[in-house]
Formats: sequence, C-alpha cells, structure tokens
Amino acid sequence: MVDFRYEAEQSNELRCVLKLARRKNQMLILGYILALFMGLILGMIGAGGAILTVPILVYFLGVMPVVATAYSLLIVGSTALLGSITYWKKKQVYLAMAVIFSIPALLTVFFTRFYIVPSLPELIVNIPKNSFVMIIFAVLMLIAGGFMLKPISVSSISEPPVLKCIDYFKLMLCSICIGLLSGLVGAGGGFLIIPSLIAFFGLGMKDAIGTSLTIIAINSIAGFQGDRIAGTAFNWPLLTGFILLTLTGMMLGILIGSKLHDKKLRVVFGLFTLTVGVLIMIKEIGSLISY
Repeated sequence: MVDFRYEAEQSNELRCVLKLARRKNQMLILGYILALFMGLILGMIGAGGAILTVPILVYFLGVMPVVATAYSLLIVGSTALLGSITYWKKKQVYLAMAVIFSIPALLTVFFTRFYIVPSLPELIVNIPKNSFVMIIFAVLMLIAGGFMLKPISVSSISEPPVLKCIDYFKLMLCSICIGLLSGLVGAGGGFLIIPSLIAFFGLGMKDAIGTSLTIIAINSIAGFQGDRIAGTAFNWPLLTGFILLTLTGMMLGILIGSKLHDKKLRVVFGLFTLTVGVLIMIKEIGSLISY
C-alpha cells in the first residue's frame, strides 16, 4: 500500500531544498553583479572599496564576517593596484606622496587594531563601542561629502603641488588620523583620503583619485600579507571570480571618470559619500533604539 502522506512530505522537503538552492544561486548572481558595481565605484571615485566589499561578501556570498575582511583586503588591493597603474600612466599619481602617506597609516592601523581596539570599554558615553565608532565614522563621511559638494571658486584652485613644497608633517598627520579611523572601523579610508588630498595639498580630483588608489593598494596588499602569514584559508575560486569582475568594473569606472569633468566627479563622490554616511547613521541609530 502506498503511503501518500510520506510521499507528500518528501515532495514538500524536495520543494524546500530546491527553493533554497534557487535563492542561494540568485544571491550568488546578485553578489557578483554588485562586485562589478564595486569595481566601477572604486575606479570612478577612488573610494568605497572595503565598505562595499565586506557587506557583499557577507550578505550575498555567505562569507563569515572575519574572513570577509581578509578577502576584502585582497580584492580591494588588487583592484586598486590596477587602477593606480592606469592613473600612473596618465601621470595622475603622486607616488612619493602616496608612499609617505602609506607608511604612518600602516603603522597606525597595526597599533590601533592590536592595542587601542582591545582596550576600548564596551560602553562609551552609554553607547556600545562599535556603534560609537561607526557614528563617528558616519559624521566624518557627512563632513567629507559636504566638503566635496561645496562649490569651488576659481581663485581657490591651486597649482599642482611641487614635492619639495609639500608639508610632509601635515601629510603624515593626516595619514595617522586616517590610519586610526581605518583601524577602528576596518575600512580603507578612501572617503577621507581624497578630501584630505584636495583640501590640504591642492590636488585636482583625478590626481587625488589616482593617488588615493595607490595608497589603498599599498595598505590593502600589506594587510593581506599579514592575514596570509597568519594562516587565513582562502576560497580561491570565489575570490578569482570576484576579483575578475571588480577589475572589469574598475576599468569601466576609470573610462567613465575620464569623460567627466573634475567638478562632476566631486559631485558624484560627494553624493555617494553622503548617501553611505546617512545609511550608516540610520543603521546605528536604529540599533541604539532597539538596544
């Protein structure tokens, strides 16, 4: 005698499995599409790599958050490296400035991750430390975005900086501040590097993007080497596909950016930075309300 109830249960289980498999495939496809978008944004405005890559890896590709930060370093580092080489060929990278900026930032990130972050109290002014740090980061992003949207008068546009005239103390001070913030929030800091290069050192938007990509490439690849030495296991098929798409997006972003005037690029950067800053602020305030 046929047990119809058993067959119905088996059929329902099969449908559930197929539904989950379809959903997983859909999330995977969407994740890879977003990888292309991340590369495009990074190529066009020189920022947004880590802050977009980690959520894509976690929420769409099912990578654990701690592992996703290690993956992000390789993805963002290799993508930024291609971008920096492309901008270098166009003479839109201040290499000495990028190297001098990177060294204090790397040391500060290391010091922050290993000494400052573990010593922070769980509550800062009655706010959980993770939320407090992210709110500070969001506020700085809103300030940076607002600065980039601020109109520039012709008289305020300076000549390209001469390396001998650069205030290296100011450059290293900016580097330490951004390295501190990057170490606290685990993001690359491109949102703050570009406005700093423009406001304090007089770089044009495209020069700032090229120099920022070089700084991000140096910092991310150095960070990835640390994770590799520490023995982090890498899913190379997933990483290879993701990186190929971000590299494609990077070239598209550079192509689009090259056709835009500096003023329009500043607007794109400013709007994108403000949007991400507002979203982070909303998320953190929401988590505080439910805390």
